[in-house]
Amino acid sequence: MKTPAFWYHPPGLASAALAPLGALYGLAGRWRMAAAEPHRAGTPVVCVGNLVAGGAGKTPVGLAVAAALRARGVAVHALTRGHGGRERGPVLVDPARHGADDVGDEALLLAADIPCWVARDRAAGADAAVAAGAEILVMDDGFQNPGLFKDVSLVVVDGAVGFGNGRLIPAGPLRERIADGLARADALVILGDDRAGVAALAQGRPVLRGRLEPSTDSAELRGRRVLAFAGIGRPEKFFATLESLGADLAARVPFADHHPYRPAEVAALLERAAALDALPVTTAKDAVRLPAALRAHIRVLPVAVAWEDPSALARLLDRLPPTCPPEGGSHGEAA
Repeated sequence: MKTPAFWYHPPGLASAALAPLGALYGLAGRWRMAAAEPHRAGTPVVCVGNLVAGGAGKTPVGLAVAAALRARGVAVHALTRGHGGRERGPVLVDPARHGADDVGDEALLLAADIPCWVARDRAAGADAAVAAGAEILVMDDGFQNPGLFKDVSLVVVDGAVGFGNGRLIPAGPLRERIADGLARADALVILGDDRAGVAALAQGRPVLRGRLEPSTDSAELRGRRVLAFAGIGRPEKFFATLESLGADLAARVPFADHHPYRPAEVAALLERAAALDALPVTTAKDAVRLPAALRAHIRVLPVAVAWEDPSALARLLDRLPPTCPPEGGSHGEAA
């Protein structure tokens, strides 16, 4: 899905025309929430979600939460729908066997660090993970999925754009009304500078602040001509990151979120980069969707969350049920 440009600008004619459809979308979501009886997995569940369609940084936050939990000595498994993949699950992701067409790109990123389960039915996925030894689940997305009880829910927000024009899909980026979503949230995670004033909406909830920073050495990009391409929620965010690292962007090539790259398409990007004497660079999320034979020719820039105050996350995780021991404790094997 390509993010419509008007979603992140003040409401105009396009969003106004679509507002009635947005109202119906919101009504259907509220009915679904009200009618559900969430399943309890028998182990704590931390949900990392957002209120908007498109990338806010959920998966890096989910990995950061999982790392903090693993440091406490618990067996952490991830649970995700597997957006863009054909597998319905529950299935344990095997990066050596599964590709993005099978399980989606987020699942492959998660599975590189921790056991990850793909399941359209989140309750069934949670039960499968618990049966396989999961002591705590980190749910990537699913904040609007009422099928599974969440012990702690984080709403991740891109500080640069906040909640966009404040309207519901398709009139805006919102999956549900802001007030409804925040009422179920235990904390807000704001990535980057809060230019949209999101923290003011927290109403006493904890606000965790962080930034997405390169997790590998990026010194080679300073002063280097690059052809940047990305199929994420907001490709311009990736392009801005490269510029902040000192890269000279000879070309910016945006694609729709979860874009399935085909060999001829990637070959054309490599040819264009060569003609520009530029290094082709993309995100880790895009890299798992590249044809394996061409992946080695492209520089990947992975990112991770750098917390402004790591103790704020620790305090939030202390709220989890006793299955998750206090920081410094030990319980089971780290996954």
